Amino acid sequence: MFNILKIAVRNLARFHRRTWLTSTLITLGIVAVLLFIATAGSFKTMMIGQFTDGVLGHFQVHRRGYVASIDTLPLNLNMRPAMVEKVEQLLKTMDGVEAYSERVKLGAMFSNFTETTSARVNGIDPEKEAVTMPLLPGRISQGSKERPLLKRGEIVIPTLLSRGMKVNVGDTIVLVSTNRDGSVNGKTFVVRGVMDSMTGPSGRDSYIHIDDARDLLRMKEPEVSEIAIRLKNPAQLDQVYAQLSKELTGSARKEGKEKSGGASKGGGSGFEVHTWADLSPFSNIVRMIDLLTVFIKVMLVSIVLVSVLNVMVMAVYERIREIGTISAIGTPPGKILALFLTEGLLLGLGGAALGSAISLGVIYALNVWKITYSFGQQQNLVLAPAVSVADVLITATMVVVVALLASLQPAWKASRMDPVRALGHV
Repeated sequence: MFNILKIAVRNLARFHRRTWLTSTLITLGIVAVLLFIATAGSFKTMMIGQFTDGVLGHFQVHRRGYVASIDTLPLNLNMRPAMVEKVEQLLKTMDGVEAYSERVKLGAMFSNFTETTSARVNGIDPEKEAVTMPLLPGRISQGSKERPLLKRGEIVIPTLLSRGMKVNVGDTIVLVSTNRDGSVNGKTFVVRGVMDSMTGPSGRDSYIHIDDARDLLRMKEPEVSEIAIRLKNPAQLDQVYAQLSKELTGSARKEGKEKSGGASKGGGSGFEVHTWADLSPFSNIVRMIDLLTVFIKVMLVSIVLVSVLNVMVMAVYERIREIGTISAIGTPPGKILALFLTEGLLLGLGGAALGSAISLGVIYALNVWKITYSFGQQQNLVLAPAVSVADVLITATMVVVVALLASLQPAWKASRMDPVRALGHV
């Protein structure tokens, strides 16, 4: 086997120009794939973090039917205190849950005493919201970022609303809203801060204290529109989602039986659990990035397949008399097959090793010289490319296997040549 390896290395060195060009193509393919995986993965992780840590949380729990009607912010589909208590008791027992925050969402008329516009408002518990959404304070571009985020009688508004209504920190505004019974109520607030908006409708909400929201809606009991949940480890999202959905579905059925005396009829009586991907339009971009990664890998396979196949076909064609000679002196077909397969394997291994090394070097350089970019209203986000050991090994293994497969047909043809015809080839 060592002799075959040595001969294969000599054969590749004999045709050094062709070997160099083929290895370069494979190397460039590896570099392109790994750099795309690293940069696209960094962008995806950054954007998911912006949404989960700044607006949505990893999960949200709603009363059944609420999300389907969320554009109208239906107050009749708020969770009652008994439902909220069940969810909270469950969340306190789950090790994967780091924090959660109750919210009351409502639509209101926003007035600066001169002009009026519609607005979406979140009633929050400032302390819980700051823990559940750790990036939320950082979105405040004007006003105090110190905790608590706001106090009763204060409001934090998005930049678009501030500019459109010409409202600044310290100004007094009025929110007017209609409660579930059709009663209209108004309440004055002082602008505590102005917040950079996220991409999507949920990033344009204003924030007030949850008790102010309940007073504005004249709630007779402390209802909740949604509960946002933050995980200790986002990698456990699927596992925690499955557990949470199972437990809440069970509690929903039980509650339905208690109220109706039989099986739960669904409707608005149960719970719904949604991941951030179910609630954010950015999830489509995430899926597109994953799809592009697959396409890039397919292109890499094509480059390697065509390059190695072309080299090995030419190698067999140019060395027909040589193949006939070694076959005539008694070299078995298996060794001839192994010789050409080894040459293809070495091309794949060399390109994969060099490409991986260059990719890791470029990724390191990109982390040293920081690249910043903007996404929506978010400015100066830092790109931090990273590639896992698994991605490097999978990509390199894929290249080596494809190079070996591309060598198989030319190697098989060389091993099956008739010595007499091969020696007579001109």
